[in-house]
Amino acid sequence: MRDNGIVVERTRKFKATTDSDHTFNIAPNLLDRDFNAPAPNQKWAGVISYIWTREGWLYLAVILDLHSQRVIGWAVSNRMKRDLAIRALRMAITFRSPPRGCIFHSDRGSQYCSHDYQKILREHGFEASMSGKGNCYDTAAVETFFKTIKAELIWRHTWETRRKAETAIFQYINGFYNPSRRHSALGGKSPLAFERKVA
Repeated sequence: MRDNGIVVERTRKFKATTDSDHTFNIAPNLLDRDFNAPAPNQKWAGVISYIWTREGWLYLAVILDLHSQRVIGWAVSNRMKRDLAIRALRMAITFRSPPRGCIFHSDRGSQYCSHDYQKILREHGFEASMSGKGNCYDTAAVETFFKTIKAELIWRHTWETRRKAETAIFQYINGFYNPSRRHSALGGKSPLAFERKVA
């Protein structure tokens, strides 16, 4: 952290983003907090979070490959609807072309439980997995990513527009987090370097 000029940023006010008060079916918790995957495209996880701008809230949906913690899909919107989560999923599928049987884990939010989202998962052979009710520890790997991007980027600036925040997020994910940011859990390697080592 010192070498990269990174300092601690304290937690900000919490905003709930999971709407689990719905009538959609809930998938079992197949992941069961086992965030380890010996190879890419075995376990994915997705969550939605939020960023405050002077134009209002910007919502960010992210999908990680749990093998390397690499961000493989993401999308932003001014509304927290299922289309936001679907766009992130479609990006990840296009980028990785996962084999059938890959576990996709999320919280119980209506975006992930919706018929449209679950249909895409079935079409591509995913095994759907969902957290226990109100349990953020079941999506801890993705929550850790959000804590990181907020501490290292989001909370360090005042965002005048959603577009400026989106551009900065893109640069952070593709220009720093995936190719360069080191993780102790990956032996001090970045997500991209860790995947190359395994390949």
